[in-house]
Amino acid sequence: MVSETFKASRWTRGNLFFPTVIEITDKAVIRRKRSWFSKDEMSISISRIASVHIKIGMIWSDVLIESSGGTDPFKSHGHKKADAQRIRELIESSQGEIDTGFMEKVTLR
Repeated sequence: MVSETFKASRWTRGNLFFPTVIEITDKAVIRRKRSWFSKDEMSISISRIASVHIKIGMIWSDVLIESSGGTDPFKSHGHKKADAQRIRELIESSQGEIDTGFMEKVTLR
């Protein structure tokens, strides 16, 4: 799977100068948030994601990604509706591929 990147809108709260970026790879979900003098980067392994919650508003959507490991959830607001739905779709399909690969290994033994 090729990684996909989703950037929050600059028109939303907290994203004017440095919008939040969510990148989804085949192994992890990465949230990047810059500020004037620093960069905050968090990642959760695809296999450790417990749920993806999307709150769709009139214009923008909020995305909440919770892990099963007890770490703080990813919170990001100001994404397009289609981007939020695509984020959830990519995570769920990647988790399905992991489950399928695991089941193939179990049945081969």
